[in-house]
Amino acid sequence: MKCCKVIFNRSLRSIIIRTPFIICSNHWVSVGRQVARNTLSNLKKPKKTLKKLQIETIKLLPGHIALDKVEFWFQDEARIGQQNTTTRLWSMKGCRPRAVKQQQFDYAYLFGAVCPATGETEALIAPYVDKNIMTLHLEQLSAKTQTGRHAVVIMDGAGWHQASLVEGIRNVSILKLPPYSPELNPIEQVWSWLRQHHLANRCFSGYDDIVDACSMAWNDFISDVKRVTKMCSRDWLDVGN
Repeated sequence: MKCCKVIFNRSLRSIIIRTPFIICSNHWVSVGRQVARNTLSNLKKPKKTLKKLQIETIKLLPGHIALDKVEFWFQDEARIGQQNTTTRLWSMKGCRPRAVKQQQFDYAYLFGAVCPATGETEALIAPYVDKNIMTLHLEQLSAKTQTGRHAVVIMDGAGWHQASLVEGIRNVSILKLPPYSPELNPIEQVWSWLRQHHLANRCFSGYDDIVDACSMAWNDFISDVKRVTKMCSRDWLDVGN
């Protein structure tokens, strides 16, 4: 039976809890021509934005909350495990680099949320996902929101992302992204950064090892507030405060 141990890490504005739940505050090879062409074509495409953000936000807010009291949070989950990601590697010219690929199936889910305006972050690691764990994560954001302010959490349409989860949380509302629009959620870039710098091309001995690796990776990411705000800020978040 797994025990639970709490460790407060104030310097990183995070709380780490050993299993079953964890709350946590360069490799490269030359790119081929086809990848370069795809990159250039993507740059020419107009950037997608979350349309009618101001109107949708006003609909969510209680009557006594003004727009200048709103804090936008981006939230998402990533599954990290032994069926791991492989990325590009440094290698000598003319050599084919090797990367480890496991065949086991232990994994953990990393819940992460970022407020681009303040650089505040919250995260939680769990062995599975459901509405109860999602509620715990939303309660984290509620506790992080100052009195008199309101958190609007932008997330995708996953099955456990239900508006009913915040019925008992007065200072948090949920705003869903349009279907099939992961590019609107900058947390996707955070997952890519964590994998590229810490989690890809490596083996995990088991669940505890995955948890420790995710905690270290997340704490390293949030240790630089400028990196957090630069990676997750979006111009279209301005709702005329």
